[in-house]
Amino acid sequence: MIEDLVVRNPELGAAKNDISRAFELLKNSYENKGKLLICGNGGSAADADHIVGELMKRFSIPRAIPEELKTKLENNFGEQGKYMASKLEGSLPAISLNGHNALSSAFANDVDAELIYAQQVVGYGNKEDVLMGISTSGNAKNVVASMIVAKAKGMKVLGLVGRDGGEFNKYCDVLINVGGDCTPQIQELHLPVYHVLCQTLEYHFFSETK
Repeated sequence: MIEDLVVRNPELGAAKNDISRAFELLKNSYENKGKLLICGNGGSAADADHIVGELMKRFSIPRAIPEELKTKLENNFGEQGKYMASKLEGSLPAISLNGHNALSSAFANDVDAELIYAQQVVGYGNKEDVLMGISTSGNAKNVVASMIVAKAKGMKVLGLVGRDGGEFNKYCDVLINVGGDCTPQIQELHLPVYHVLCQTLEYHFFSETK
């Protein structure tokens, strides 16, 4: 899938190895019961929400829920349990840190708006998890702050950027830089990158349910 991505988007050829490394980073996290925390601002915040949507439910192939959960639903909750077991889908846990308005507005008002994402990494982050930061410049101060906390907690950090990578270069275990100098064009290239990551992860963990 990554090879096909580069064929369709030749400008991503320089990032191919880093996309493969990002897949391995995320795969290892999920295999160790980790989760993905994602943050960004503006269009990158929308991308964070988009990624959560692709990971938490089916993207392109069916996903069975774990057999133990399926059996418990069917055996313990009658027809409703059987219906739910037939409809619910397997998930790869992911949380968009821009989605908690009450928490974020309270922390911004009471403490420091630049540390909103960092505070959530304090609360949600475990060493098995990955923090993904998205920024066209790599200099988003609130995202950089979240990366610093993630590194302090022993988490892996993944960045998706453009331009020269900015401050993300200091903190990311894997940095996917799509290049470019124009924000809309950088964001246009971010989408196929995270789509292929979501799709390769889905096939790795759920292809037997096709």
